[in-house]
Amino acid sequence: MGDAISDDPLCRDLCVRSDAIVISADYRHAPEHRFPAAVDDAMAAVRWVADNAEALGGIPGLLAVCGWNAGGGLAAVVCRLARDMGGPNIIGQALLTPSTDGDMARASFTDNADGYGLTTALVRWLYDHYIDIADRRDPRFAPLQATDLSGLPPAIVVTAEFDPVRDDGDAYAIALEAAGVPTEHVRARGHTHKSVTMVDVAISGAPVRARIAKALRQFFAATRTPEPAS
Repeated sequence: MGDAISDDPLCRDLCVRSDAIVISADYRHAPEHRFPAAVDDAMAAVRWVADNAEALGGIPGLLAVCGWNAGGGLAAVVCRLARDMGGPNIIGQALLTPSTDGDMARASFTDNADGYGLTTALVRWLYDHYIDIADRRDPRFAPLQATDLSGLPPAIVVTAEFDPVRDDGDAYAIALEAAGVPTEHVRARGHTHKSVTMVDVAISGAPVRARIAKALRQFFAATRTPEPAS
């Protein structure tokens, strides 16, 4: 669902708050293009942005990835693939209500099954169209299933209280911390899967987006090489 401009208000909001260039990347969708097409496209997008950072007005080597929902899962996967494939270098990851596992037995899928926008039935329908059951433990789909999360970029993980995939994100934040990855876990009380992204609609999402932007600025500041004194 969606495309490169579907979350234009969110991207613009984060751009202003973080004072960073934001690139919104599209990717092929199921059912026409099933797993791992979206992963391949996400990785290709990150490589392209890294290779063209200067032409885009950015600073080479200062690249963070962000995503929400399926995009959050893709951002998490890209960080691990970049680590294992020797680049490009990613300095931080911001994951907003990410889908990180194929296990729908977690409590949040029952507690928040209906009534909050994203439903458990819809998640199941989306999974069925995107990936075969036999492949759902593949860490390119379920980053929580990766055997080694060490050495990944610092992260901010935002989970929403009334969200079927809440426990996915909670578990991934815990797994990152256990692997020694500096991780800020924001539990957005009172929020649904979509509400933090609803700029100028759900006003209570603004402080959460401000925390994401602050994390992005910190990722960049921690990596930026100071300019020599004149």
